[in-house]
Amino acid sequence: MSIDPYAAPKTRVADAPAPVGGNENFIQEGRSVPAGNGWLWVAQAWNIFKRDALIWIVILVIFLAIAFVLVVIPIIGGLALWIVSPMLIGGVMLGCEASRNGDSVTVGHLFAGFSNNAGKLAAIGAFGLVAHLVVALVVGMIFGMSIFAAAISGGGADPAAWAGMGMTFVLALLVGLALTIPIYMAIWLSYPLVLFNDFTVGKALGTSFRACLKNIVPFLVYGIVMFVLSIAASIPVFLGWLVLGPMTLIAVYTSYRDIFHAS
Repeated sequence: MSIDPYAAPKTRVADAPAPVGGNENFIQEGRSVPAGNGWLWVAQAWNIFKRDALIWIVILVIFLAIAFVLVVIPIIGGLALWIVSPMLIGGVMLGCEASRNGDSVTVGHLFAGFSNNAGKLAAIGAFGLVAHLVVALVVGMIFGMSIFAAAISGGGADPAAWAGMGMTFVLALLVGLALTIPIYMAIWLSYPLVLFNDFTVGKALGTSFRACLKNIVPFLVYGIVMFVLSIAASIPVFLGWLVLGPMTLIAVYTSYRDIFHAS
């Protein structure tokens, strides 16, 4: 068989550069999905959970045990938890990816984040810690003095003064919650973006925030569904959380797949 030396060169498919994340369907900035997909994320999380239900429960118990041990260590333990948790969550993401590919989830997946982009995952945790400290400082500066002044001028036994302090305290909590929502929007999808698509930390946080913002309604639906399920999970002595706990973590992965990967 002769080869035409004047023919245009042809690039083999195997030689073509791999797309970001190794998936040609990856959407760099994410896409807007229908509102009902908020429920879909929960359903897909259940499907992943039930394939290896016992292992997922063991993973949750180990995760909580690690968190408890760190929390009881004064000062440094709480700070360490902020750094360690993203690595554990990263391990959960890797377990979800293994399950999607037809492999079994193992307890070892929980710790896989310590050897896969550990530095970036730790940086996400550091961002969350600093951001929450800034929110606490801002809320404290705005409302702390108001509560203190009301306590001094209220006369101690004055019911009206105590009612005013209570209202100020509730308002402080609501403002704090409003300020932390953007933080969680930035963090929510950053774990898989760092792990599977090799985003820088800053790019992952920014992309996650924008993707959550354009999918506010699906996330609202997801939040409502999870709120209802959390009530049901709490009724039998909180035993339902052995299922809902892992599903909450898995839903991070299912929402990522839905928003950033075209079906």
